[in-house]
Amino acid sequence: MNTKSRLIPLLLAFAVILGIGIGLFYANHFSGNRLSIINTGSNKINYLLQIIDNNYVDTVNVNDLVENAMPQILSELDPHSSYISASDAEETTEELKGSFSGIGVRFTVQKDTVNVMNVIKGGPSEKVGVMAGDRIIAADDSSLVGMESRNIMKILRGPKNSKVKLTIRRIGHKNPLDITVVRGDVPVESVDSYFMLGKNTGYISIESFGENTYPEMLTALAQLNMQGMESLIIDLRGNRGGYMQTAIMMVNEFLPAGQLVVYTEGRKSQREEYHTDGRGTFQRLPLIVLVDEMSASASEIFAGAIQDNDRGTIIGRRSFGKGLVQQPIEFKDGSVVRLTIARYYTPSGRCIQKPYEKGHGEEYENDLMVRYERGEFFSADSIHQDGPEYKTRIGRTVYGGGGIMPDIFIPEDTALYTSYYKEAQFSGLTVQFAFLFNDQNRSQLMRFKNVHDMVTWLKRQNLLEQFARFGEEHGLKRRNLMLQRSASLFERSLISNIIYNAQDQGWRLQYLSKSDPAVLRALQLFEDGESVPTLPSDNNDDKD
Repeated sequence: MNTKSRLIPLLLAFAVILGIGIGLFYANHFSGNRLSIINTGSNKINYLLQIIDNNYVDTVNVNDLVENAMPQILSELDPHSSYISASDAEETTEELKGSFSGIGVRFTVQKDTVNVMNVIKGGPSEKVGVMAGDRIIAADDSSLVGMESRNIMKILRGPKNSKVKLTIRRIGHKNPLDITVVRGDVPVESVDSYFMLGKNTGYISIESFGENTYPEMLTALAQLNMQGMESLIIDLRGNRGGYMQTAIMMVNEFLPAGQLVVYTEGRKSQREEYHTDGRGTFQRLPLIVLVDEMSASASEIFAGAIQDNDRGTIIGRRSFGKGLVQQPIEFKDGSVVRLTIARYYTPSGRCIQKPYEKGHGEEYENDLMVRYERGEFFSADSIHQDGPEYKTRIGRTVYGGGGIMPDIFIPEDTALYTSYYKEAQFSGLTVQFAFLFNDQNRSQLMRFKNVHDMVTWLKRQNLLEQFARFGEEHGLKRRNLMLQRSASLFERSLISNIIYNAQDQGWRLQYLSKSDPAVLRALQLFEDGESVPTLPSDNNDDKD
């Protein structure tokens, strides 16, 4: 018993020491794991936000902090991965969806006031008598004067069947008018105009590649076909893109069965090819596509498929150079991440994505300015195609790594530019004058049934002299010699703006097409039967 009594304290001491040892082991073990977890990327960010929320000297809205951080994180990946907040997500996708709910007017802000340029036919505002030229000074008793266009749009748009009371000033009425508009569906047409150029050539201008662009194009093709179309110009200048699938369906109308349109591939995305099914109605129609430095994404898929399959001629200037595919990923709050998951490749195998450095988004955005300063808009010789070479179906050489280079280059013509003309344009005075002219002559302008008669009348109105006086009244010193040198440019700008204010983009493009170098070159190719590309001969290399 005495021996057992002596062992008990010894055993208790050993048990305590063992317990402490085990505790220290597990404490160190799990503490190490915790630090390890915290030091991984995602948990480190969460831990940082927790530290800020618990310990920062001032009160911080962590949600706002996250909203501001998301774009910065994505900007470190590539120039096209982006974050769209919940408040902006719906607005961002409206144009591609094909419609939105609003009052149905096109407006501009002049002298801090909302001026209705034109009323969309069949829309909610037309039904209650809102007119072009009206000034909307308030909505539901909230003043719109001095407000930015983006905020005005948010107020005028709203849920379908909701009401908004507009307070309007109208020429000829002493007191403001109150008009209640019931918001409704307002169509967003991505095929903004189509018409015949002469007796044989159809023209279609496509603003973006949205959900309804393909059926809109089919409607345009059917209408032009009934008018005797034997050749077609598709104008993608200024088209920043949209849905890839829409571009694929549209290309399908012009290519025979089994032709590769585009393929995509990424680190986590297996190669996926898209081929034509042979159901296209216009597989043999002579085709020319117009592009410029603002043609991007889906526009480049369309142009690249036509070029690489030697289906038609590409005319214009080198396109933007976006060869990355984004997948939209929506969060529960309605915000969206558009994450780059793959690159797309034209049928020849080229990726036309222009070079970029991660985290250098500003340099990427300034690329077009660099191109301009380098002379790319004025001379094809200034364009350095240093990407890898690829071959079209018949063996023509094309290049990757920097947009779609057109088959025929059309320079920007600056021969008649003067500093007086540039100042008038950049100051916005030509646009302001056009709106004022419409206000003063709206009843006359509304009488015209076609663009030809309107232009004939406008050319008799001595617009240059009227503008010169208007410019002087608004701080633009008159320079008669420069005014005469740039006379044709001034007339083209003023008339096109007046036409757009009085009618729509279709009438405006009909007028501009008469002197558009790219359109004129396309018409000449059709007339000469040279719209289908051929291999250049060794001794006659066309460098237009």
